[in-house]
Amino acid sequence: MTKMITITLPDGSAREVESGTTPADIAAAIGPGLAKAALAARVDGELVDIGRPIEADAAFALVTSRDEKDALELARHDYAHVLAEAVQALWPDTQITFGPATDDGFYYDFAPSAQRGPFTEDDLPVIEDKMREIIAADQPLVREVWSRADLIARWQAKGESFKAEWAAELPDNETLTVYRSGTGEDAWLDMCRGPHLASTGRLDPKAFKLTKVAGAYWRGDQNNPQLSRIYGTGWLDKKQLAAHLMRLEEAAKRDHRKIGQEMDLFHLQHEAQGSVFWHPKGYLIWRELEAYMRRKLDAAGYDEVKTPQLMDAKQWEQSGHWGKYRENMFVVPDEIPHVPEEGADDDTPVITGDADMMALKPMNCPAHILIFKQGIKSYRDLPVRMAEFGCCHRNEPHGALHGILRVRQFTQDDAHIFVTEDQLIEEVRDFCDLLDEVYHELGFDSYAIKLALRPDARYGSDAEWDRAEQQLRDAVKLAGRDTDEYGWEELPGEGAFYAPKLEFHLSDAIGRTWQVGTIQADTVLPERLDASYVGEDGERHRPVMLHRAILGTFERFIGILIEHHAGRFPLWLAPVQAVVATIVSDADDYADEVVAKLKAAGIRAEADTRNEKINYKVREHSLAKVPNLLVVGKREAEQGTIALRRLGSDEHQKVMTLDEMIATLRDEATPPDRKGG
Repeated sequence: MTKMITITLPDGSAREVESGTTPADIAAAIGPGLAKAALAARVDGELVDIGRPIEADAAFALVTSRDEKDALELARHDYAHVLAEAVQALWPDTQITFGPATDDGFYYDFAPSAQRGPFTEDDLPVIEDKMREIIAADQPLVREVWSRADLIARWQAKGESFKAEWAAELPDNETLTVYRSGTGEDAWLDMCRGPHLASTGRLDPKAFKLTKVAGAYWRGDQNNPQLSRIYGTGWLDKKQLAAHLMRLEEAAKRDHRKIGQEMDLFHLQHEAQGSVFWHPKGYLIWRELEAYMRRKLDAAGYDEVKTPQLMDAKQWEQSGHWGKYRENMFVVPDEIPHVPEEGADDDTPVITGDADMMALKPMNCPAHILIFKQGIKSYRDLPVRMAEFGCCHRNEPHGALHGILRVRQFTQDDAHIFVTEDQLIEEVRDFCDLLDEVYHELGFDSYAIKLALRPDARYGSDAEWDRAEQQLRDAVKLAGRDTDEYGWEELPGEGAFYAPKLEFHLSDAIGRTWQVGTIQADTVLPERLDASYVGEDGERHRPVMLHRAILGTFERFIGILIEHHAGRFPLWLAPVQAVVATIVSDADDYADEVVAKLKAAGIRAEADTRNEKINYKVREHSLAKVPNLLVVGKREAEQGTIALRRLGSDEHQKVMTLDEMIATLRDEATPPDRKGG
């Protein structure tokens, strides 16, 4: 007798179908248009192939190109497989490893034969042509379940040592699946969980591009063999690809490293890898940003502190960071050298005795707990809001370093708020309001809020995590930001090892997103480090510790600001707010007089009295992103006027009196939190 099952559609309606019915069958039963458009399905929330049989009652939804997130993930996963198939078709001795989808594309890691050697950028056009052949062939992509023994034997027979190793190490309870591209003995196979599109022909051959080649280590371990990683970007249609390539072109123009050099803001060099050399103009931006944040924190009731950079490893062991971050911490042995007695053959100092371990702090939270523990705290003292512009160090891998966006020495706009359970929700709500003010005043009109939930490896009980996660949900709801407008989303498994967290993702001028702000509701560290307060009942209680940051780190946030504004900072942040440029030497004295009055009015100004043509000066200062060029000649000097040129403005220069110009610039240069005051 045929077994019937019930599938429940997104609108709540239900259908009775035979067990083993596929999503493709259901789409066809609904209508031919949907059958053509359907790419995959979600069955009880799991994304599955369009041809995967459904064996039990389930909630069911078809996935089409309108479901862009799912559709892009499917397409990019398929592009990665087609890339691997193309490479092995061109160079059969190449071994395959892994090939995931990424945020804007895909990559695949290969182990080329010694004879072939590593792949290069010159290989990419040839590989792209082969990929288009495979897509045009419209080969079916078929899911198969294999036994571990058969799969390992298959990979070993084909000389795929990396795949054989991985198959042997997968968990015993995992179903091992292979996707077959094509039919017959010539079919190409890859081990993969899926899902995939029904066939290679569902991909758009004009919607992908291979972008670069890089080195990578097998399983990310530098002790393992080095592989060739080929990157690509993949989309649903050529229009999306064109838009993405245009964004990349615009992003290259906005690269903070390029603009930082043009504006003389900072530099990086080998002698201090992962640390920034701030030049006067760059550090001026830092100082303005820091002063702005300090005013915001003072107004919000924070107390600023300063804590040591070097602390005993025992403190990090107790907090739990030693086990999680040890490999990323800079460790300093506390060792006393023994100097041999005078007259000894070798006078080189010798290290003797056991050494205590010290470490440069990778974060500020344990030190803030140590301050909180000084003296007895009452429930009347809470909340305690403790802020620090704390310098931290993390030993990031060399390959992960990227300009000032990813560094080893950084300064956080960090703070920790110690609250009672009853205070937590309102305190998080207030933080959301403060963060919203800061982002908008710094020129960011849009951001998304994500709730990162408990990871598998964590401290604390399930009950504690349940409570903390719900409190963060409630706080965002109270702040009115758990809506689509704020991109509200929950991220399973993405929380810190000690706490769930709210993540705040900024959108910049060209649509990129940057995760910067965060707030975490932590009951673990107060317990591990024995922080307490005396409650109204006279008993000791554990506070909840809110870890929070708005900018994240000054280095990274300044890099984001540079790229967001393309170096054209709001006037209050611009390191040089105006340059007074002379047309003729007869105006030099007047230029100096104008600069003096600008500085007296609080405007950061410089004079350019070089014996150069004015067009040369205009080009040079435009490249340096000087927002206002004040041009003066003999007539301006005689009349006490200024010809104002705005950076990036299509308007011709505007002639103003000196007093009018000073009033205008002074108003524009006022930090946003001081306007109207």
